Amino acid sequence: MRRGRLPLTALRSFESAGRLLSFTQAAEELFVTQAAISRQIRELERSLGLALFERHHRSVSLTENGARLLVRLTQSFDEIDSALRQMIPSSAAASLVVSAEPGFAACWLVPRLDRFRALRPEIDVEILSDSRVIEFRTSRAELAIRHGVSATGWPRVEAQRLARSLATPVLSPTLLAEGPPLRHPEDLTGHTLLHEDGRLYWAVWMEQAGIPSAQTARGPLFNDGALVIPAALRGHGVALGDLVLVKDDIAAGRLVAPFDLTVSLGSYWLVAPRFDRLSPAARVFADWLHDAIS
Repeated sequence: MRRGRLPLTALRSFESAGRLLSFTQAAEELFVTQAAISRQIRELERSLGLALFERHHRSVSLTENGARLLVRLTQSFDEIDSALRQMIPSSAAASLVVSAEPGFAACWLVPRLDRFRALRPEIDVEILSDSRVIEFRTSRAELAIRHGVSATGWPRVEAQRLARSLATPVLSPTLLAEGPPLRHPEDLTGHTLLHEDGRLYWAVWMEQAGIPSAQTARGPLFNDGALVIPAALRGHGVALGDLVLVKDDIAAGRLVAPFDLTVSLGSYWLVAPRFDRLSPAARVFADWLHDAIS
């Protein structure tokens, strides 16, 4: 395999999972999801035409080929790490400016930024919270994270999809316990609905649920999801929560999603003038972002 085609991200995922004999621990070590580790290893096995792991019910073990590859990779990564540490002065640092949608920045990126810093402490990231169309010629940002329907929503840039945006009603467990019961979507008419940037999103969800959209004509209105979610957390009403942004709150029990019905609101996109001309720091951040959100 030619050097230019070496699957370095997949090799790093395999080395960590093989050394720890755990996809979950490898995900924690590399600050990405277990799904990202599994995907990278499957792609590596597919490209090699070899099985590297034996999958058991709740564990994995290395095949003979996997064990041989692990020895060489671990030694190579250790040597690379040692060489880099000797070359980079302790005071050396790179900086990266990233422009991000306010809701995405507050609810997803900032809570995970310490993971990136732990992985790459030499890169200082500056976050600019902004939802306007990015104009890189006049912005200090090298990368932008935007929400939109398609990759062609911004002029003179390239865009890569980070995650699809799906929304569903969410509310605090206290409001669910003490407020009007929520057994069926129609029961939402007894609750205060929290609206983001107009009332269209709730109208679309209600239409899919078979509820007259006139039921969405009332309720507090906020201009960004970064304001709607805190209001829902405080029990002020029911928000139409973007699952990318509220996933952690649902997992932690701070919010509850009473219905399975979701509505598509587009996608989150990573935007740059040219991805093949990113600085080293921007390339590292972009790779981490794709893995962490997958």
